[in-house]
Amino acid sequence: MNVKPDFSKNRNMAETAPAFLSVWDMHAYYGESYIVQGISFNVHEGEILALLGRNGAGKTTTLRSIARMDSPQVKRGEIWLDHQPLHSMKSYEAAMSGLGLVPEDRCIIPGLTVEENLQLAQIAPPIGWSIERLYDLFPRLGERRKQEGVTLSGGEQQMLSIARALARDVKVLLLDEPYEGLAPVIVDEIEKTLRLIKEQGMTTILVEQNAVRALQLADRAIILDTGSIVFDGSAEEVLENDSLRAEYLAI
Repeated sequence: MNVKPDFSKNRNMAETAPAFLSVWDMHAYYGESYIVQGISFNVHEGEILALLGRNGAGKTTTLRSIARMDSPQVKRGEIWLDHQPLHSMKSYEAAMSGLGLVPEDRCIIPGLTVEENLQLAQIAPPIGWSIERLYDLFPRLGERRKQEGVTLSGGEQQMLSIARALARDVKVLLLDEPYEGLAPVIVDEIEKTLRLIKEQGMTTILVEQNAVRALQLADRAIILDTGSIVFDGSAEEVLENDSLRAEYLAI
């Protein structure tokens, strides 16, 4: 009789260090479709967490649920950020509390230049991320500051979307497929920037189909399968575990 291996660990949120972001028993639906089925995990300050799984596993739904978007609908569970109860907030309140969602479609505002997109997002006065500091982090954006944002290349739009989130001095960056559709050289550039952001203490949750690239960047990985957590451990552990990657990531 074959027994399916259990790769799950730490699913009772029993980490020894205090969590910066906590998700507890979260259940999320699209209409009648039960997508996220009671997941719990912690993210520690300054950590990069890779949220992985096959298409339809619930990764983007988890990100959008944490960000308190209107869709999907979270019907049960708690979400805490730095002692603040996000689960009782609207999406704009969660954003003001320190969440920065960078969606897969980037959502660059038409009719506004690069700089106007950043100015619109920025709090006044900026605490950590001034526009000039963002241009230092993304030199291409500085070169194109007067160009309309929607006319940028795909990679430059991704940079703008990340910079726009940082402009609000976010505490946690939520990245949904940041490498999607980008040339490898641009992926290298964005990955380098994410490493620089991490060095400055940014906490990040990364959803990415390119699992190997995500794992090479992340400290920790959670793997979802049909809306449940099947693994929670170090990114290195996933990279070294052939059976785990084959079972849940098809790599």
